[in-house]
Amino acid sequence: MKKLAIYRNDPWLEPYAPAIEGRHADVLRKEAELTSASGNLNDFANAHKYFGLHRVSPRGGWVFREWAPNATSITLIGDFSGWEALPEYALKPIGGGVWELMLPAKVLRHGQLYKMRVTWPGGGGDRIPAYADRVVQDENTKIFSAQVWAPAAYKWKVDGFVPDTRPLLIYEAHIGMAQQEEKVGSYVEFRDKVLPRIAADGYNAIQLMAIQEHPYYGSFGYHVSSFFAPSSRFGTPEELKSLIDRAHELGIAVIMDIVHSHAVKNENEGLSRLDGNRDLYFYPGQKGEHPAWDSLCFDYGKNEVLHFLLSNCKYWLEEFRFDGFRFDGVTSMLYYDHGLGKAFGSYGDYYDGGQDTNAITYLTLANLLIHQVNSHAITIAEEMSGMPGLAIKFKDGGIGFDYRMAMGIPDYWIKTLKEKKDEDWHPTSIFWELTNRRSDEKTISYVESHDQALVGDKTVIFRLIDKEMYWHMSVGDTNGAVTRGMALHKMIRLVTLATINGGYLNFMGNEFGHPEWIDFPREGNGWSYKYARRQWDLVDREDLQYKLLNAFDNAMVELVSGINNFQALPIEQLWAKDDDQVLAFSRGNLIFVFNFSPFKSFSDYGILTPPGKYKVVLSSDSPQFGGFGNIDESVEHFTQHDELYSPLGKEWLKLYLPARSAQVLRIVRSRKK
Repeated sequence: MKKLAIYRNDPWLEPYAPAIEGRHADVLRKEAELTSASGNLNDFANAHKYFGLHRVSPRGGWVFREWAPNATSITLIGDFSGWEALPEYALKPIGGGVWELMLPAKVLRHGQLYKMRVTWPGGGGDRIPAYADRVVQDENTKIFSAQVWAPAAYKWKVDGFVPDTRPLLIYEAHIGMAQQEEKVGSYVEFRDKVLPRIAADGYNAIQLMAIQEHPYYGSFGYHVSSFFAPSSRFGTPEELKSLIDRAHELGIAVIMDIVHSHAVKNENEGLSRLDGNRDLYFYPGQKGEHPAWDSLCFDYGKNEVLHFLLSNCKYWLEEFRFDGFRFDGVTSMLYYDHGLGKAFGSYGDYYDGGQDTNAITYLTLANLLIHQVNSHAITIAEEMSGMPGLAIKFKDGGIGFDYRMAMGIPDYWIKTLKEKKDEDWHPTSIFWELTNRRSDEKTISYVESHDQALVGDKTVIFRLIDKEMYWHMSVGDTNGAVTRGMALHKMIRLVTLATINGGYLNFMGNEFGHPEWIDFPREGNGWSYKYARRQWDLVDREDLQYKLLNAFDNAMVELVSGINNFQALPIEQLWAKDDDQVLAFSRGNLIFVFNFSPFKSFSDYGILTPPGKYKVVLSSDSPQFGGFGNIDESVEHFTQHDELYSPLGKEWLKLYLPARSAQVLRIVRSRKK
């Protein structure tokens, strides 16, 4: 076997070559097995076109199929049968555990409700088909049913959309809570009201949560029941397509938060005991139960499960034109113990036999398939253990994701805010945390996602300002807590964005310091929507300072997005002095300078930079961003010669550094020595 490229970038992985090359061989073997008849993964992943309910032809009849090997009988029931199991709607077994029913065109109409009545040895029940592409909930009974969905084909306005990933700037959003009112928002409202905001804010991608149907709204969409059905809470499939179409018109890629790490336990709504056998789609025994999430874990060793999940990836890409996926809960998939309570302190922890090789094979196949279907697709792994090779191409020995979430960064910021005094923030530590990553894997850096905003936790702005936000966010109010909080909010975001090596993510509303937390309607809060929404009026008001934080976010996003492949530019640390709390680094022709000190401002502070003339292009202390205007942005700065450092290509750049401020300078004329 040819030596894999993964070892070139990290020779320390060579002792684990048997495990790395073993998983590589597993993928090749499984791919060959799955595609022996079809020829490639793209042609293999068409289960959704075979199973479920389909028109035989536009004016022809219907065909319905389900994989249910443990069933003794299956009958389609619904509006058309008075919800009775009539013999003319009984499916026939056709081999391999597959059941089939052919129906005349006149039997079913668009909009009708249906389910399967399934019997098995010792029992039976009504079930929603595994491949149902439309599932709705009765407002009165709260019961979910599949729905016949056969409207006129959606006419796309944009064809051949290609995402801009230079750099990838992601706006993470939840359709239902994206509205101002205390209710569940819709695809249409998001399209018309929120997409324009995202475009104006400069983000070039959105990551949509909770798209796959889920019975409990408060699960944030992570307890999925119907994997092929877009959530009907937010509207129709065509309205979701219209949202994606409009995003593409605005130049915004749409990434789906896909959940293949587990499934809801619900039997009436989900895959559990679809044919009486709990293990149909899931691992048997305790292996099939997630101890922390109260959910079921897929059996990635079954070809039928791989067929289901791989087809699910292709379905969302082709039917809805999503531009890729953020795979949720990848750590849970990689390890038999789901990574719970494990430190992952050495490479040996990644290759100690506790890895689910079936899941690793599935994830690799999923990445191969996704990029076959759409070569421009984006795949992101939500993974906290640091498994090497996760975001390396398969041909080089990796699992094939394009990016991995830099999950240590938000943890670092929260830990810093909770445990350290302002005067104990160390620039060397900040720079190390933000740049300590594998050189051969791209990451998505972020200060906070939806995880940090959930009830029981606090957003960064709320940790910084807390209750003072309720009384002192008016323009002109000089409350100390607010002044400190806004300054650090801007600095934390800028230093995180400035050090990306792949992309950057922001959760909706956090760009302007949305107050409080997220709490979905539940019994404990009286089923209230008060905290399951976004208060856009706060940033729209001229008398409040939220607009100033939003303006800074816009400015820093515009700065980096205006530089082609900013994320790929080398980062050079120019200065990091912990006792002064000053950090400076260069990237391309930009110099980023931070003074984290809460007390000390510095005049003529010297930083060694390439010689030349510099001009300030962004200042967190600007009054338009809620600052004090202590940095004169009109001044041009010339470096000063030093015999000691000039032979090294460096001279002194002398700057005024106000306390708790950041500034970005661009070299406008270089001077070589």
